[in-house]
Amino acid sequence: MSTSSTPAANPDPKPQAPEPPDLDACCGNGCDPCIFDLHDLAMDEYRQALRAWQARQDAATSEQP
Repeated sequence: MSTSSTPAANPDPKPQAPEPPDLDACCGNGCDPCIFDLHDLAMDEYRQALRAWQARQDAATSEQP
C-alpha cells in the first residue's frame, strides 16, 4: 500500500494575476491592440475571477459550523 506525500489538489484554486509584459516588449508602433491593452483586459478578467473566487470562499466559510 503506497501513500502519497503530496497534498490533495485544491478543487478551487485562487486565480493568479497575469504576468505583465516587459516595458521594452512594446514596439511603439501604435498596434491595436497593444500588448499593454491586452494585459489590461487580462487584468480585468483576473479581477472578476478573483472577486468570484473570494465570494465562493466567503460562502464556504459561512456554511461551516
